[in-house]
Amino acid sequence: MNIILVKVLATALAFSQATTRPDAIKAEFNPVADKAEVEQLLHAGCLHMRKSFDIEQINLDDLIATAMDDKAALGEEVKALKGLSFSDLHTVYRQFCKGEAVEQSPVDLTEVIAFYNDALKDLPDVGRLKGMKLPGMSVILDGKGERFAEVFTPENRRVWVSISAIPEVVRNAFIAAEDKRFFQHKGMDERGLVRAFVGNMAQPGRPQGGSTITQQLAKTVLVGNDVTYERKLREIIIASRIERTLSKTEILELYLNSIYLGRGAWGVEMAARSYFGKSVGALTPVEAAFIAGLAKGPSYFSPDRNAGRARDRMAYVLGRMHDDGMIATVAAKVQLPAMVPYERLRQDTGFHFVDHVSREARSIPAVGALNASSYVVRSTINPELQRATESVLQEALARYELNTGRFKFQGPEANISDALKSMTEERKGEGPAWLVALKSVRLPLYDVHWEPAVVLENGRTKRGDVLTVGIADGRTLPLNPWNVATRRSLKVNDVVYVRVREAAGKQGARAELRVRPAVQGAALVMENRTGRILAMSGGFSYPESQLNRTVQTVRQPGSTLKPVTYLAALRSGLQPNTLVMDSPIVLPPIGQTSALARQKDFWAPRNSGGSGGAVTMRRALEDSRNLATAQLMANGIENSAEQGLDRVCELAVEAQLYKECSRFYPFILGAQPVRMIDLAAFYAAIANEGARPIPHVIDSVEQGGRQIYKADNNQVNWIGSADRASFFQLKSMLQGVLTRGTARSARHLATYAAGKTGTTDNELDAWFVGFTNDVTVALWVGYDNAEGRRTLGRGQTGGRVALPMFEPILEAVWRTHAPKVALSGPSQEAGRELVAVQIDPYTGDADQYSGQRSGGSVEYLRRDSVGGITDTRYRIVSRGDNYYMYRGGDGYEEDGSPVQNWPYDSRYGMRDYYPPQSGYYYGQQQQRIQPRSPEFFEDDRYGGRAPSRIDPDYFFGLFGRRQY
Repeated sequence: MNIILVKVLATALAFSQATTRPDAIKAEFNPVADKAEVEQLLHAGCLHMRKSFDIEQINLDDLIATAMDDKAALGEEVKALKGLSFSDLHTVYRQFCKGEAVEQSPVDLTEVIAFYNDALKDLPDVGRLKGMKLPGMSVILDGKGERFAEVFTPENRRVWVSISAIPEVVRNAFIAAEDKRFFQHKGMDERGLVRAFVGNMAQPGRPQGGSTITQQLAKTVLVGNDVTYERKLREIIIASRIERTLSKTEILELYLNSIYLGRGAWGVEMAARSYFGKSVGALTPVEAAFIAGLAKGPSYFSPDRNAGRARDRMAYVLGRMHDDGMIATVAAKVQLPAMVPYERLRQDTGFHFVDHVSREARSIPAVGALNASSYVVRSTINPELQRATESVLQEALARYELNTGRFKFQGPEANISDALKSMTEERKGEGPAWLVALKSVRLPLYDVHWEPAVVLENGRTKRGDVLTVGIADGRTLPLNPWNVATRRSLKVNDVVYVRVREAAGKQGARAELRVRPAVQGAALVMENRTGRILAMSGGFSYPESQLNRTVQTVRQPGSTLKPVTYLAALRSGLQPNTLVMDSPIVLPPIGQTSALARQKDFWAPRNSGGSGGAVTMRRALEDSRNLATAQLMANGIENSAEQGLDRVCELAVEAQLYKECSRFYPFILGAQPVRMIDLAAFYAAIANEGARPIPHVIDSVEQGGRQIYKADNNQVNWIGSADRASFFQLKSMLQGVLTRGTARSARHLATYAAGKTGTTDNELDAWFVGFTNDVTVALWVGYDNAEGRRTLGRGQTGGRVALPMFEPILEAVWRTHAPKVALSGPSQEAGRELVAVQIDPYTGDADQYSGQRSGGSVEYLRRDSVGGITDTRYRIVSRGDNYYMYRGGDGYEEDGSPVQNWPYDSRYGMRDYYPPQSGYYYGQQQQRIQPRSPEFFEDDRYGGRAPSRIDPDYFFGLFGRRQY
C-alpha cells in the first residue's frame, strides 16, 4: 500500500473520531478485530466532511471531476500529496465516502491501523494544561534600576498575562484572524479545513493551514512543530482532548500567551512591548489587528522585512473583524501604526553573575525559578565595575601566560573570507569590505573585552616583514604576534583578539595579540556593609566555561586563611607586638604523644626562607611566616597545640568559612579548601570589625508590579567570639601586609586598603583578598586541575599573579561606586579598648622615635582592666630568650636574675621548645629526641612522612630558599 495513502487514511481516522465522536476517541485499535469499526469511522468522517463542503456551497463531486479531467488542477503542487496517485485517492473517495463497491482496493486497513497506533504512542497528558502558566521571561535590573539582562528558556521569551488583562478587542482580533468559529467547534473546524483546502487548490504557492486555535495550542505546547503526518495525527487527538479538559476561556488564555509573534516575542504582552512599547492592555484596535495578523507567519509578515505585506495582512484582519461585527468601521486606506525600534537587549558581560542571580532566586520561597514566571529582579550589580573586573581578570590571565612562556596560539577566532565573497554591492558601499565584515562577525567568546581585529597583511614586502591588522574603528595597525610560530600561523582574513597600545612618545599605536589562556581565575567585589555583590567574574569567559569559580568551587586558600589564627590569638589577649618564635616546630599527630607516634605522621611546616627567630605577631602575619603561625597556634592561643587548633577551627566555623573544620594542623596554613565568596565575606567582616555581611546578588523581586521579596541589606552576623578591638587590630596588621609585607609592591595603596596574599603548595593557587572601607575584592588564579594538579610555576605567588589585579579594580571601584578615602580608624566601641602607641614593628618595642623612622608605625594595643596597656610582648617568648637570640651568651632579666637559656622558661610557659639545631625536633616538654634524617622533614602535607609546607609569599624567598 502506498505509504502516503496510509498516512492520509490514518489522519482521516483521527479526524473522523474528533468530529463524529469526540467524547469516545480511541488512541489504539486492534489491527484484526477493529477493522470494521475503522472502516465505519472512515465512512462517517467522510460524510461529515461532505456536509461541510455543502455548507460552504462547494460541490465536492464537481471539484473532483474537474481534477480528474485536468490533472494540472492539483496534485503536483500539493506537497502533502506528492508521491500519491490521484486515481488511488479517487478510488478511496468512492469506497469510503460514496459507499461504492470497489474491486482491487488500494487500501489495507491493517497497515493504516498499525501506522495510527504507532503515531499515537505516549501521548502527553492534557490534564497538566489545567491551571498551567507557561515559562516566562524575567528582567534583571542593575543596581541603578537599569535593564541589565533577561532570563528565559529558549522559545519562551514571554510575560504571562491573565485573560482578564487582555482586552476584548485583542481577543477578537485573533479569533477573526485565526479561528472564526472558535466558540462553536470542539477542537476541529471542518468548515475551516474546507476553506483552506479549496484555497490551496486555487493558490498552491503559500499553503493555508486551516488549524483551529485549539490545534495551534496543542502544536505549540504539547505536540511540537514538525511538518509530518504523525505530528498532525497527534495534534488532532490532543486538540479534541483539550476541548474536553479546558474551557474556551482557558484555551484562549494559554494560546494568547504561547504563540510566537516575531521580534523574539512569545505571547501578546511581550509582542505589545516589542512592537509598540506598551502593555497589551493599552493596544488600539489597529495595533491589535496588526499583532493578530502576525500569528499566521511572524517572519513572512514582519514589518521589519516587508512593511507592505504586514500592512495588507493587518487590513485583512481589520476587514474580518468588521465583517464579524467586532469593530464598527474600517478606514478606507489602512496604514501601519507607529512602532518602536527593535532593539533586542544584547548582553556581553556579567553572565556568571546572572547565573548566580538565578540560583539565588531559587532559594527564595516566594520566587523560585526565574524562567518559570515573569519577574522584575533588582540586582546588586554595578555594570561598569563588572565590565572593568572582567577586563582586568582577562588581561591578567593573558599576561601571566605571556610572562611565563605559556602563551600558546590555538588558531583564529573566526575568518571573514566567506563573508567577503558573499558581500553585496550595497554593503560594500558602507566602507572597506574587511571593516563591514568585521563588524558583522559574531565571535564565540562574546564576553571577552579585547578588540577583535582582522589580519590584512602578513608577509614580506619592500618594507620587510609586515603583519598588519584592521580594527573596528577603521584603523590599520602593526601586530605583535609574540613569536615566529604564531606569525606563520596567521592567515589573511583571520579574526583574532588584540589589545591596542595607543601611541606614546616616538612609539606609534600598535596591536598586541591576545589568545585564550589555559589558566583560569576568578574575581569578586563585595560591599562590606551590606554584602551586596557588585561584580562577579567566575572565570576567563562564560561561553568557554559556565563554572562559576567564585561560588561553585572550593580551593585551598593558603595564607589568606592565616588571619583566622591571628584573630584567635588577639582574642585570647595577645597584642600585635607580642613576640613569637619563627623557628622550626614539629608536632605529633593529634591525640598522640611523640613517643607513640610514627615519625611519618608528625607535622613539620616550613617557611619559604629561613627561620627568623623571635618576631612580632604583626611581622609574622605581614611576612606570611608559616613557622611563626604554627608556633602561635601551639604556644600562644591555648595551653596546647590541639587546644589552639580547636580555637582556630571554632572561629573559622563561626565566621562561616566552613560548615565543618578539618581538624588537622595544616588547617591553619590554608589546607582546607574554601569558597571564594565565603573568604570574601570574612575579610569584609574584618573591615566591619566583626560584622559579617550576608553575600547576595538580589535586592528585591517584583511580580505584576507588586514586590514579593526584599533583601535586608542591614542584616549581618556578628562573629561574637572575637570583639571589635581584636578585629581592628587584625585590620591594622593586614594594612601592614601592603606597607611592608608580601603585598608591599602595592604599598602606595596601604593608606586606603589592607589585605593578604596567599599561595598554596607548589604554587597551585595564587590569591589576594583585600578591602577598603567600602568593598572587599577577592582574586584567585590557578588551573582547574580536572586532569591533574598543574602548578602555576616556581615563584608565581599570590603577590606576583593575583595582587596586580587589585589596583585597577580598586580604581574602578573609586570611579563608579565609592570615593577614595583612607582606611578608617577604630570605631568608638573598639577605641574605648585600645590605645595608640608608637611601636617598632620589627622588635615590638614602644619607641617614641619609631614613627619617624622608615618602617615605624602606630600600633593599637589593648587596654587592661585599669586602663593601662596590657603588655603581652613576652608572654610566648620570654625576655631572656629574646635577649639570648639577638645578643648571644648569657644575660640578666630586669629583676636581676640570670637569663635562662633555651629550651625552657617555666615563668613564661615555654613548652616543647628547643633551639633550631639540625637534626632535632620538638616533642614533649623538656624532652630531647634523637636526631632524625633530613628526609624526615621532606614529605607532602597529606601523606607519607612529616607533612610540610613552604609559603612562597614570604618575600625573603625571593633571595633564596632555605629549608629545614
